[in-house]
Amino acid sequence: MLNYIIRRLVSLIPVLIGVSILAFSLMHLVPGDPARSILGEKATEAQLEALREELNLNDPYIVQYGRFMGQIAQGDLGNSITSKEAVIVEIGSRLPATLELTLFAMGIAVLVGVLAGVIAAVKQYSWFDNISMSGALFGVSMPIFWLGLMMIWLFAVELNWLPPSGRLSNDIELQTITNLYLLDSILTLNGEAFVNAFRHLLMPGIALATIPMAIIARMTRSSMLEVMKQDYIRTANAKGLASRLVVFQHALKNAALPVLTVIGLQFGFLLGGAVLTETIFSWPGVGRYVMDAILSRDYPVVQSTILIVAVIFVLVNLITDLLYTLFDPRIKLD
Repeated sequence: MLNYIIRRLVSLIPVLIGVSILAFSLMHLVPGDPARSILGEKATEAQLEALREELNLNDPYIVQYGRFMGQIAQGDLGNSITSKEAVIVEIGSRLPATLELTLFAMGIAVLVGVLAGVIAAVKQYSWFDNISMSGALFGVSMPIFWLGLMMIWLFAVELNWLPPSGRLSNDIELQTITNLYLLDSILTLNGEAFVNAFRHLLMPGIALATIPMAIIARMTRSSMLEVMKQDYIRTANAKGLASRLVVFQHALKNAALPVLTVIGLQFGFLLGGAVLTETIFSWPGVGRYVMDAILSRDYPVVQSTILIVAVIFVLVNLITDLLYTLFDPRIKLD
């Protein structure tokens, strides 16, 4: 297994090179001038040209790319064009917020999606199956921006049950350790902060979980139906085993591999695709940070963030492959 992990990590190098070329090229093809975004419309051409020279924006494409890769090789992601701060510091301060939102959303998606898929498969063609799969289809088709706005209007504006934005109320004090507010509130035994952070997390977490929850539910149902037709399931039922034991210990365990694949892919997509959710709910994460960087043509921020998300995406897929061996010992990671 160690050799397999090492090979996968080595294969990450050409993937990152390809991602860096694509991200670097796309950002330079996007219309707009970073100097104009920084100095504003009233800046003179001389001021714009001086800033371009300062930021090395007039260098040829290959020179800029070589400089960028040289910094990456040294562990330096460069400085933001707009804020002048180190990109790794700014991303590091925002990544925990995105991780917390993604983990919370995936927790909801996996718990509800797997449970709904299992029940729908066991009670095939029942009212629960029809309603849950119709709801899953509706969830896949639901635009996140519309769902987010409707949730804010209903639960924050009309009912005043939940806060519309942010991670924590201004009047709540929390000692940060990991910058994952729910975890920090548990570690510091701050119950008030935990409840407040959970209430802030609820709406964006549910909005972000809608699509993966629907996909996981449909995949779980499909995989369960296929497994429950197998002879060993009929044998287990014929031996008089409790139906709950047959479903969860025999059927679900053998149906888990395609579900695990979907969960791994969806986690990577959520981590890199929470832009709309973070923007709508003013969530101070990486997605909103990248959106602001794209609008201001902040090349180092966008390129570095894409690379970091690509690394996390590949690592999540590696962990998913390793989990296969826990559910099916017949799989050998050679």
